[in-house]
Amino acid sequence: MPVPLLVALGGALGSVARYLLAGVVHRVSSPYFPYGTFVVNVLGCLAFGAIFALSEERAAVGSSARAFLLVGVLGGFTTFSSFTFETFQLIRDGELLLASANAVGQVVIGLGAFWAGTTLVRAL
Repeated sequence: MPVPLLVALGGALGSVARYLLAGVVHRVSSPYFPYGTFVVNVLGCLAFGAIFALSEERAAVGSSARAFLLVGVLGGFTTFSSFTFETFQLIRDGELLLASANAVGQVVIGLGAFWAGTTLVRAL
């Protein structure tokens, strides 16, 4: 199966898994904190780390499976896992300033962009 198709299939599965898991967590937790998203993001990071280690250190995951799992399933499940991985790579490479800029920048600029998008739509 072509890799783009594997990524698309994995993305669909990950998105459905995110929707279902976040919904369950939301139903059984407090409505005052986004526990569903929190759980999804933490589990996504845990899974990404484990699959990455299996791929890099033990060669137990081939390139097609890696694309399916990391880009597809976990990309659909949570992009936070990709963000965390990329920030971790920068730290591992000794690029602490870039890692900090990535972490703080994406959160702060992301919040600003969200605000800008809502403000733009409300103004129209």
